[in-house]
Amino acid sequence: MPEQWRDAIAWAVLDLSGPWRLAFKTMLPHATQVADPFHLGQLANQRLDEVRRRVQQETTGHRGRKHDPLYRSRRLLTRADERLDDKGREKLLGLLAAGDPRGEVRMAWHAKETVRSIYDIDAPALAEVFVERLGHDLQDESCPPEMRQLGRTITKWRHQIAAWHRSRVSNGPTEAINNLIKRVKRVAFGFRRFAHYRIRALLYAGKPNWHLLATITPR
Repeated sequence: MPEQWRDAIAWAVLDLSGPWRLAFKTMLPHATQVADPFHLGQLANQRLDEVRRRVQQETTGHRGRKHDPLYRSRRLLTRADERLDDKGREKLLGLLAAGDPRGEVRMAWHAKETVRSIYDIDAPALAEVFVERLGHDLQDESCPPEMRQLGRTITKWRHQIAAWHRSRVSNGPTEAINNLIKRVKRVAFGFRRFAHYRIRALLYAGKPNWHLLATITPR
């Protein structure tokens, strides 16, 4: 796209990827980079799961099995706290008490929820302070090594994370479109003509303009 078009872009949303950050900095130097909330939450869940698997291996000497407390807690741990009812929260705490002797998994769980709370803050200035302090606190020696790594990532991306509170933009719609394209491609195996593939895409997306059918159907 021409430079004039690129200069009109105010916000550039990206996941926590160094190459993407470099690409945006090179091609869109005037745009404010924004870390997508979904990818930060996903990273926090990944680090939490790494803690769970490490503690599982250290305490039992093997990977998770269906009767192991930490293995049974894996889905409850990554579920949003507000989606846990009293029964689910009681079950989770019981499993952690049984399989997390040093409290590392529980600490990582609380850290994950604290990361999610970033997006409950309404004031951009307060969010910047909160993100910076959170990144620093997670690097404390008392935290599991996986959480310290998360803290370093948050510190490195603190400006992009806090920028969401000023922009409120997300690449969710783009991700949805990409997912739709991939799903259409999967069901389009076997089509030999692009026109047929295009019709299938219109049908999949819903509400096609049937008046245009004659213009895209091969004669």
